[in-house]
Amino acid sequence: MFYYKISIISSPLETFTYHSSLKIQEGTIVNIIFHHRDSKGVIISECEKPEFKTNEVLEISEFRYSTEQMKLAKFIATYYVCSLGDAFSLMMAYDSEKSLILIESEVSQRDSKLQLSQKQNKALSFLQQHKVSLLFGDTGSGKTEIYMRYFELMIESNKRSIFLMPEISLTPQMGVRLEEHFGESVVMWHSKLTPLQKKKALVNIYDGSAKIIAGPRSALFLPIKELGLIVVDEEHDDSYKSSSRPRYNARDIAIYMGKLHDIPVVLGSATPSLTTYTKFPNYRLKGGYFSSKKEFIYEKSVEELSPLILSSLRQTLDSKEQSIVFLPTRANFKYLICQDCGDTIECVFCSVGMSVHQETRALKCHYCNYTQAIPQVCAKCHSPNLTSSRLGTAEATKNIQEEFSAAKVEQFDRDAITTATKLKKALKRFNNGETDILVGTQMLSKGHDYHGVTLAVVMGMDNMLYMSDYRAREKALSSLIQVSGRSGRAKDAKVLVQTFNEEFFSTYINDYDSFLEEEKTYREELYPPYKKLCRILFSHKNGIKAQDEMHKMYDNLLKERDISVVGHGKCAISKVANKYRFEILLRSDKSTNLIKAVHRCKVSLAEIDMDPIEFG
Repeated sequence: MFYYKISIISSPLETFTYHSSLKIQEGTIVNIIFHHRDSKGVIISECEKPEFKTNEVLEISEFRYSTEQMKLAKFIATYYVCSLGDAFSLMMAYDSEKSLILIESEVSQRDSKLQLSQKQNKALSFLQQHKVSLLFGDTGSGKTEIYMRYFELMIESNKRSIFLMPEISLTPQMGVRLEEHFGESVVMWHSKLTPLQKKKALVNIYDGSAKIIAGPRSALFLPIKELGLIVVDEEHDDSYKSSSRPRYNARDIAIYMGKLHDIPVVLGSATPSLTTYTKFPNYRLKGGYFSSKKEFIYEKSVEELSPLILSSLRQTLDSKEQSIVFLPTRANFKYLICQDCGDTIECVFCSVGMSVHQETRALKCHYCNYTQAIPQVCAKCHSPNLTSSRLGTAEATKNIQEEFSAAKVEQFDRDAITTATKLKKALKRFNNGETDILVGTQMLSKGHDYHGVTLAVVMGMDNMLYMSDYRAREKALSSLIQVSGRSGRAKDAKVLVQTFNEEFFSTYINDYDSFLEEEKTYREELYPPYKKLCRILFSHKNGIKAQDEMHKMYDNLLKERDISVVGHGKCAISKVANKYRFEILLRSDKSTNLIKAVHRCKVSLAEIDMDPIEFG
């Protein structure tokens, strides 16, 4: 009889011991009974016969995790302080019944090989010389062509590439571009694929006919043999960080995978994060293909559709040209506030103000999705004087449409664009000139190619700049650069920015390099990349229990050396989905100090967020 340590996939618990009369290879997925239910587990290692009684392995599947996947799972479990079962839940195993020998297929490239400029060839040569490197290229400088030429070189070597993009909203246009050039050797992978589409994609991944696997962070965990290159586009984007357990960052996992497979990793961005810029060698690709000019106009104003914005939109419409309007807030307004007592209408399950959605005549919580009718009077003082603050995309779209009744105004955010099909259609309408004004949130800045935009209106910059986040300056400036980069591609353009901080934005809007150098001085001795942070979350329906667990872990952490407790207490949003939330924030010179301390002091309710990006 053989005995095995088995990790239960998706379980937060540690390994369990089972037995089998068969010799089973490490990494194999097996069927077992766990807590009276059929479950799937992974063979971690063979072990001695224990003193207690064990259950038998029911069935040995044909699926197996590779040696590299096993190492990756152990790294994720250690670094992000989660179970192996949580780590394995991210990954797709190899099918041992299918051939793992790659097809020596002729790759169908629709065009001839990409011809790069002298600058681009220098950049590519630089990337080839480094294991991890940053392609720091301005919007329109030709980063995508460099990636694609690198993919061509990998295909010539019979190697495969992973091309990571921040989220599904980036995939349609990039997918078309890749498929036009590489044909069927490209597989797009994301959560919106149908089961049949996923099945077809996996067949191509298993047999090796898929040479480029493109998609958001889940594409990183597919069973890809002969991997030769990982490209992480828009590496600064927050959507690479998972907001649920395990709270990994796909950019950092890609770098670790590069070491595991001994392959190059390319990080690309027009506005790289300070951490990446400081840690890795970079090639600076300045300028772009667009000869048009951009004029920045700064208006000292609160977040509103001011006369200057409306007159600029009118001029653009009269010239038969297109505009984009950026706001950081979706829905209609962030909060509904009583003018008499100042009370905010909050979600009954979360300690946050609810957003107004005029189309459905409802208030909606963007944390737990609880929805209620818009009240007519204040619940606290019964005053009818309820007012909304902070303009959102739906309200802005409605107001602009009322102002310009003949124009076609379209909302472009997660409320309006709920599927990949809707996204493709919206972009097609805009690029065909059927839509005059596109009003949206961060989705507007995500690398979409808008051909005819001559006016970009950017609102709410000061709200971003004053967020309680050590990266607030970086995020605000990056957003402005990314949004403004969507305009002036074919003709001269204006970028109208509403802010009381003109000096900051105007100094760095065309000089992100200098901003990064100055930002270093603000972060030293306090924040990443010079210090490591760890946020520990405690949530429970019983607030006293959550608080007690926090205090228990806090007392233990105070005894630890080489780490400092920055703060502890209620979360800024103290209740979400009817659970009370508390947190501890730790800082140290090294991540190993934090990991060791957290492993020693961890209590049952603690959820660990290494390298956090959320502080709200």
